[in-house]
Amino acid sequence: MSFASRLGIRFMQSLSHLPLPVVRGLGMVLGRVLYVVAVPRRHVVATNLALCFPEKSVAERHRIARETFVLAAQSWLDRAWLWHAPEALVKQRLRVVGSAPEIDEIAHGDAPMILFAPHFYGLDAAATALTMHTARASTTIYSTQSDPVVDAWIREGRKRFGNVVTLNRSEGIKPIVAGLRKSGLLYLLPDMDFGREQTVFVPFYGVQAATVPSLSRFARLGRAKVVPVVSKLTPDGYDIEVLPVWRDFPSDDATADTALMNERLQGYIDRMPSQYYWVHRRFKTRPEGEPKVY
Repeated sequence: MSFASRLGIRFMQSLSHLPLPVVRGLGMVLGRVLYVVAVPRRHVVATNLALCFPEKSVAERHRIARETFVLAAQSWLDRAWLWHAPEALVKQRLRVVGSAPEIDEIAHGDAPMILFAPHFYGLDAAATALTMHTARASTTIYSTQSDPVVDAWIREGRKRFGNVVTLNRSEGIKPIVAGLRKSGLLYLLPDMDFGREQTVFVPFYGVQAATVPSLSRFARLGRAKVVPVVSKLTPDGYDIEVLPVWRDFPSDDATADTALMNERLQGYIDRMPSQYYWVHRRFKTRPEGEPKVY
């Protein structure tokens, strides 16, 4: 496994020297192949889209599914240049846009801030762009990969620029809150199904979804502002859109806050549904008594 992993990393390093259209072209071919051969994952995507977009035609959902496989493959191969290409080239392909006050505060501010970064395919591009954009400490939470070689490669890629601390989920909340209270940034991706433990069921496109209430809790414990960051894969690289800070958030009700998070996330997804991480089994954990959906 480690030999194959090292070979794969060497392949990614070699891609970092290629023009972006070539990398994207390879990603398009790979994504189309995966759509055909990865039948179980295609079933996951189809189920997610049917649950979340029942009003769309079958043909429209199939189109989104095909696009999402291509975008997943392209964004994965893009990590080659994000983590290995010269810094000037990386900067050229990443564009931070959106709310100027929040962009300036990320770069130069000292107030604790949580960057709510939903699982769009450009999530690593957004993290790279924002860590290049600021000198202050930022924290990201990750799940350990089964292969230690791949795990180390991903962690080092995410720490390439800026002052980044990577924390495993098993390390608990204390270092996360401590980092926030020291005027840090937290890059948080709480919109996945992490199982039944410490989650609440709130609607996501009208379907009860197990969701960790970490955005509300960390904002309250760290006395932090919440700023959404939406990443979009474009022909020239990525647009990282920094949106205005959420006012009156968090409240005293973490469940209500988490439901609001999902509601606002739906608005971001509706603008570009193919770019969201539909390959994840978002509805894997069901409320007691409800049947499995996959």
